[in-house]
Amino acid sequence: MNIVVNGRHMEITDALKSYASEKVSKVDKYLPEGTEAVVTLEVEKFRHKAEVQIKVNGILIQAHEETEEMYASIDKVMDKIGRQVRKYKEKLKGHKGRGEEMVMPEAGFEAELIPEIIKIKRFDMKPMAPEEAVMQMELLDKDFFVFSNVTSGAVNVIYKRKDGNIGLIEPVSK
Repeated sequence: MNIVVNGRHMEITDALKSYASEKVSKVDKYLPEGTEAVVTLEVEKFRHKAEVQIKVNGILIQAHEETEEMYASIDKVMDKIGRQVRKYKEKLKGHKGRGEEMVMPEAGFEAELIPEIIKIKRFDMKPMAPEEAVMQMELLDKDFFVFSNVTSGAVNVIYKRKDGNIGLIEPVSK
């Protein structure tokens, strides 16, 4: 596995780099050859943030965590990544042959049920501007709102961010 450790607003020490690389390399045995992992460590005042992105066969597995201590942030983010990698492997093994049993989780990862779709909701989307969609989301008291963008005609999503601001997701065709 190719592991890249980056730092934002901080100098990455050898000890921190080796600790992060050691933690990320623990999931290497569950992933195919040629997998790339990018670890980004960031400090903002008293918040230490760790983010890990792993690219596996065109799929992006990512997680981020924030604590008051960098080593704790790395540990917590790797717990999240471990669960996501296990889910990825279970889905691969479960979809290969429909007659096969699901593989039990590897030691060190806690068992977790895979959620299923229990409700499908359909609704009419009238074309609207993002500003109008924000107003509609706030009127409905929701965390996100799906709408058809009046300028592009594409389906967009407006969502509330953790920092209190609003985010917009716009699909881009390749």
